[in-house]
Amino acid sequence: MYNQGVANQVKRNFPRHVLHTVQNLLENSPVVLLEGPRAVGKSIILAQLANNLGVQVLDLDDLATRNAVKADPDLAVIGSGPVCIDEYQKVPAVLNVIKAELNKGATPGRFVLAGSTRLDALSLASESLTGRLARVTVYPLSQGEINRTVETFVSTALVDPSRLVTKRTSKSVRNDYIKRVCVGGFPLALQSTTDQARRSWIDNYIRLSLERDILELSNLRQKARLNDLLRRMVGQTGQLMNISSAGEPIGLTKQTAESYVALLEKLFLVYRLEAWGKTLYARAIKTPKIHVLDSGVGARLLRLTPSKVVPQNPTAMTEYGHLLESFAVSELLKQASWSGNVADFGHYRTRDDEEVDLVFENDEGGIIGFEIKAGNSVSGSDLGGLRQLKKIAGSNFVGGIALYTGIRSYTNEPEIHVMPLDRIWTP
Repeated sequence: MYNQGVANQVKRNFPRHVLHTVQNLLENSPVVLLEGPRAVGKSIILAQLANNLGVQVLDLDDLATRNAVKADPDLAVIGSGPVCIDEYQKVPAVLNVIKAELNKGATPGRFVLAGSTRLDALSLASESLTGRLARVTVYPLSQGEINRTVETFVSTALVDPSRLVTKRTSKSVRNDYIKRVCVGGFPLALQSTTDQARRSWIDNYIRLSLERDILELSNLRQKARLNDLLRRMVGQTGQLMNISSAGEPIGLTKQTAESYVALLEKLFLVYRLEAWGKTLYARAIKTPKIHVLDSGVGARLLRLTPSKVVPQNPTAMTEYGHLLESFAVSELLKQASWSGNVADFGHYRTRDDEEVDLVFENDEGGIIGFEIKAGNSVSGSDLGGLRQLKKIAGSNFVGGIALYTGIRSYTNEPEIHVMPLDRIWTP
């Protein structure tokens, strides 16, 4: 059954931890851009900022407003206080107008933009604000935001992960994790009162993204195959990216498939997690991993439901294991987006198949690795990748954490710890 308690929590006001990051950036950057998938809550964050600043939001998703700004882009910069523009990508010309305005005087906090398309999707228009713009990714709700708790897991791990080891046992059981993974973090999906309503919302979200939003970026010649390509790429979630194997069965050349996957990334449906350490260690592979941004969307595309996973159907369990990794990686990246101390990140894998699912490097060069396991126990061989990371990082190694679905936290060996997955969002 759908988690009604979660739905009730989201219907009330919920915190967005990234709001504090944006407020801090406004004190130093002339332009702050909130970018993320549609319906993720960017407009709510922008409205909160505008209300705090005592200004109005110029909403380019409104057709009349959009047509007026298209006719006269200078309308977008009217106002002495901070100018807040929602769905700015609907009229890319506003970026050039903003540039001209900043040439007169680039004071901090002059513009706040929000958009459902990656800035680099707008070609030359995106280059007009190079060096003057701070980008902030707005992800779907984190588990802490859903639970209305403050999450400090990543910020603590970057300093001293041993402080996260606790004698308290986790109260989460296997079914709890399955529900969280299958539901995801989109606010409107969480507000749905039934499983059917949630699935319908996700279906409409995917359809609008592929039929409307993506066509604003490119005139596709084989758009009918885009949905199949998305499903195949989501089928690779948590694995090394292989565009050819996804495109060839549906008749797409490698070049066409690559361009289409780039469009899916620009709409925040999937993202590639680049390889970390490829310039530091000769045996590190360079191939990125692919992840679906929201596990609820991934579960729907894979037709994965709790009723399929709970009986431990072999195929469903394999898909769930990969999706659980994407879920955990996204939760960690959400916290990294507001922690303010993650300078670089990626996955690590050697030619000998030793791997670490996610590596963070902090501003001081400290390195911490995270390995995600779907089982309720962790064996010594499961920690091989973290040991290898410790070896190559040397004195820069802050620690390694294996996250699993068991209930106990413990230090397995010096600087390498094992923790329940819900430790990520448990206060």
